[in-house]
Amino acid sequence: MDFKWLEDFLSLAETHSFSRAAELRGVTQSAFSRRIRALEDWLGAELLNRESYPITLTPEGKLFRETAEEAVRMIHARRAEFRQHARGGGPVVSLVALHSLTVTFLPGWLTRLRGAIGPVASRVKPENFDQCITALTEGGYDFFLTYHHPRVRFPLEPEAYPHLVIGQDSLAAVARPGWPEDWVQDGMPLLQYSRGSFLGTLAGIAQAQPGAPKVYVAHTNEASMAEAMKSMAVEGHGVVWLPRSLIALDIAAGRLEVVAPELPMEIRLYRNATRARTLTARVWQAAERLAEGYAKSE
Repeated sequence: MDFKWLEDFLSLAETHSFSRAAELRGVTQSAFSRRIRALEDWLGAELLNRESYPITLTPEGKLFRETAEEAVRMIHARRAEFRQHARGGGPVVSLVALHSLTVTFLPGWLTRLRGAIGPVASRVKPENFDQCITALTEGGYDFFLTYHHPRVRFPLEPEAYPHLVIGQDSLAAVARPGWPEDWVQDGMPLLQYSRGSFLGTLAGIAQAQPGAPKVYVAHTNEASMAEAMKSMAVEGHGVVWLPRSLIALDIAAGRLEVVAPELPMEIRLYRNATRARTLTARVWQAAERLAEGYAKSE
């Protein structure tokens, strides 16, 4: 089995087009098709519904896509570490984090971390919650940066994946100021996260709180990208629940206003304790000191 077959298949699963996937992979369509067929022959399963347009995955294809994504992620992660060592850059601390936290919280936290332990190379992978869990438990990442609320179950064993509370945020319902009066009577159009997404779960908890606005679903973002949802709200398409840290500047500038009581959230750092490396131990000790300093300042 050739490793590039996995990347070919993932490209096809993403584009649903043989011609587009072949173009992205830099091969002719006929060569690309042969490689996909070779992968199916090696697996002994049909991965694609070739009768449909655009191309769709069979049940076996959907299942194998998860396996291929994880295999490719792990191999690339290990390659990045090896190349860093080869360049003489020393060990690398690897983190996986929710998309919005890589924009808002992570840059400043890394600055404080480097101030505590000195220069250290870092590798960060922004992902959705489920992919973050997989990357931490199976993909060779040291740490996971996430939001936490007590009503959301975390599928991590405390002994194997201890955590620190390293910050606080809140989920705020926001809309563009000057929204139409009929939103009060008919309900506010809700910009909704995809079913089962982590921020969508938190938004559901927040929306059930006393004082939350009356809403109806007007738009669903299947990728559950908070930054994209913010842009929709700024354009006046409706109300959306977003981390306050992501929208603080927009609120201050008058582009958005808070329309409901906010939902408090912790910012947590989880560690994969099975990855016992000198660097991860140093980072964890520094993170503990930073967390203690943060707790005292509250």
